[in-house]
Amino acid sequence: MNCSFARTLLIVSCLSIVGCANTGNTSLEQLTRSAESVLGSSSSGSLSNDDITAGLKEALVKSTNIVVAQLGQQGGFSNDSLIRIPLPDSLKKAQKFATKFGLGKSFDDLEQRLNRAAEQATPKAKSLFVGAVKDMSVNDARGILTGPDNAATSYFQEKTGNSLKTAMRPIVDQSLASVGAVNTFNSLLSSYNAIPGAPKVNADLTSHVVDKGSEGIFRYIAEEEKAIRSNPLKRTSELLQQVFSAQ
Repeated sequence: MNCSFARTLLIVSCLSIVGCANTGNTSLEQLTRSAESVLGSSSSGSLSNDDITAGLKEALVKSTNIVVAQLGQQGGFSNDSLIRIPLPDSLKKAQKFATKFGLGKSFDDLEQRLNRAAEQATPKAKSLFVGAVKDMSVNDARGILTGPDNAATSYFQEKTGNSLKTAMRPIVDQSLASVGAVNTFNSLLSSYNAIPGAPKVNADLTSHVVDKGSEGIFRYIAEEEKAIRSNPLKRTSELLQQVFSAQ
């Protein structure tokens, strides 16, 4: 039975009981308040902390699954202007100098490979994100529920962001090697350093991809959380419907 319909049916039943017990000029508003007091003043009040926490965790897992599928495919990062991973600043400066010597396209190729590494690493990191959801505290659940559209994502990011980055480093390292970014960078650096007067380059490709990749993932998780909060059609389970209709 639809939750809102069941609730309405219960209110009507309570109104009938209260109405029969009152022979004075009791208003409909007063009767409704009496019925609500029986059922709980709001749907959020009738939910336990465990229910709310479970709903928030379900929302984050659902959001993560959608985002991983979106960003983990070919072009997931490189074709998205909002989260495409650029070259590190030091390499951007080096590219401007090296373009004069015909190495500009090599830098473009390296940037493309950085994005491919992020796309390849994202599905492998899925279990890390899903596992981190378990760290959500019951004590903060109700505050997150009534917070802004990205409250759960912000909390999730604050509590687990650093540990996730640490866990993602070996995954990104492997992906950078797999897509040829490491060989491309080493070859490019060799040619670049052979240019007389070339400014020194210092770049940590792994940290750069981990940082920018995490930003992109969290950005879209926040978008999914916002959609679940505002769009009933995105609430694909009864628990999500109950929790997020209680805001």
